[in-house]
Amino acid sequence: MREIRLPTYRVSIAAGLLDRLGDLVADVAPAHRYALVTDSTVRDLYAARALAALPAGTGELFVVPAGESYKTRESWARLTDELLAAGFGRDTAVIALGGGVVGDLAGFVAATFMRGVSYVQVPTTLLAMIDASIGGKTGVDTPAGKNLVGAFHQPAAVVVDPATLATLPRRQLRAGLAEAIKHGAIADERYFEHVSGAVPRLLATGGSDEGAGGSDLAELIARSIAIKADVVRRDEREGGVRKILNFGHTLGHAIETVSGYSLLHGEAVAIGMALESEVAERAGVAERGTSSRVREALARAELPVERPRELSVDGILAATRADKKARRGAVEYALPRRIGAMAAEGSGWALPIDDALVREVLA
Repeated sequence: MREIRLPTYRVSIAAGLLDRLGDLVADVAPAHRYALVTDSTVRDLYAARALAALPAGTGELFVVPAGESYKTRESWARLTDELLAAGFGRDTAVIALGGGVVGDLAGFVAATFMRGVSYVQVPTTLLAMIDASIGGKTGVDTPAGKNLVGAFHQPAAVVVDPATLATLPRRQLRAGLAEAIKHGAIADERYFEHVSGAVPRLLATGGSDEGAGGSDLAELIARSIAIKADVVRRDEREGGVRKILNFGHTLGHAIETVSGYSLLHGEAVAIGMALESEVAERAGVAERGTSSRVREALARAELPVERPRELSVDGILAATRADKKARRGAVEYALPRRIGAMAAEGSGWALPIDDALVREVLA
């Protein structure tokens, strides 16, 4: 088992950890009762195993419909009301079993229930394993935009069982690879090249842990988690260097929102990285060729790199102004200086970019 430590918790990575969940949570989040929150898809795949791994009689299942469109204040209210109706109290711990939507939503429930209870992240998608489960961001979407209501609430532990990726649809696997490519682009050029080269094998195995593709996937998960964990260690609440993790997310979140969440988060972020790297070059921030390298890596992962033509430029720009990253009326972007290094180190790690330039790139 591999372990990556953050200041207040550790990330454990090993095949088969789902069946050891009871021992792991008893160590880091001892509780009288455990609220296992999952979605309607993961429930049928892994909920029974997770409940069976908990101490007898301590776990109860709570299910939300699958999909980003259900990561709402209404779902948060329903879950908290169900916990109260079931008699859960301050001696409760929440277990988030699923992808990024479940992790964000269940984490927000834990952050606010009884003014805050412990929770454990058990991600079952690649994107959640390497990104969404790490760092303590929790929250829900609103009609105005993505993740606009939430809280920083660090988990007691993150339990990563790569074997659960064997059931992950190919589209979801590709979406997760977008975040791996991002981690290389912002912090590690050698890792960027490794991911780009490994993509065909990773997609060929479809998330299986068998053969060379499985070995590549295990290495990818561990390295991506290590990169994000290192950033989060230095800046837990996104006051500085943690902003580099937002590469691709200013336009990505806007595109995801305007699409009505018909695009997966990783697909929207892929488009965002392709467009924002072009913005960086046109603004004179990035080395020439940075955008083409980002686009080539994303294309190898069979990810989209262009604005969907049915989404209007004006609608996307309006959505960026509602984003959390807007400051004093200006939209800020985390932009690469080159592959493996981000710009604006001495000025807050984010740059205000005029809408006119962004409009040119979007158009």
